[in-house]
Amino acid sequence: MKKALWLLLLAFSLSYLSSQAPIAAFAQEYEPSVGQQGKDVIWVPTPNELIEAMLDAAGLTPEDFLIDLGSGDGRIVIAAARRGARALGIEYNPEMVKLSQKNAEKEGVSDLASFVEGDIFASDFSRATVITMYLLPHLNEKLRPSILQLQPGTRIVSHAFTMGEWEADQTIHEEGRTAYLWIVPAKVDGIWEWREGSETVTLKLTQDFQKIEGELTVKGTAWPITNAELVGSHIEFAWGKQQYSGEVGSSGIRGKVQTINREIDWAAARALQAGN
Repeated sequence: MKKALWLLLLAFSLSYLSSQAPIAAFAQEYEPSVGQQGKDVIWVPTPNELIEAMLDAAGLTPEDFLIDLGSGDGRIVIAAARRGARALGIEYNPEMVKLSQKNAEKEGVSDLASFVEGDIFASDFSRATVITMYLLPHLNEKLRPSILQLQPGTRIVSHAFTMGEWEADQTIHEEGRTAYLWIVPAKVDGIWEWREGSETVTLKLTQDFQKIEGELTVKGTAWPITNAELVGSHIEFAWGKQQYSGEVGSSGIRGKVQTINREIDWAAARALQAGN
């Protein structure tokens, strides 16, 4: 009788331990290790001090939508959400995605911070107003054509690595580390026209990313413009004593012309785009 009872207790104990083993394994939280291999790069987290400096440089506000390309453990997305911005992390490693979701819940920002498993080169990030990344130079350059198609004014911030010949608008230094900021420029290369009195004025612009040059033609005579600047969709340049400024939109450029003694409205229409 005692032997039978002992065997019964032993069988029950083994059954209980067996049933608890999967639970114990499931409860063990995934812990990433610095330097672990990912799809395109190894995982090295961006320091929190630099993250804050990157978000400051991007001018992140609660009206922004940030997308982090290769979001790792979710720290940049969570930092953006703490500032009241909606943020999305795109991460190839499903374990990292789960960890990021848990981290967002712990920080109380899961209503603003979300994460998806995906390949950044096959993902749509056109909704972003701010993009962050910590990739390698050749990956940044591979993404560059897609980034340049984003809405003018979209801010791009990269930890450590540049974007080829597209020069950064700002270099960020924090605690011995570097990041770079770019602002996606509007497409202004080509020929623009408007009327000044009875005259048709023609502006021919050439563009190299955010750098622009051009000449303005009045009464058949061409004059070079000066102090030309393009920041996102905002354009400025001078011709003689007249200072032009405006916003580039789908219907043309609209803004103001400042003369010596007055300011007047200015609107230019595209006559020909470069390459046409």
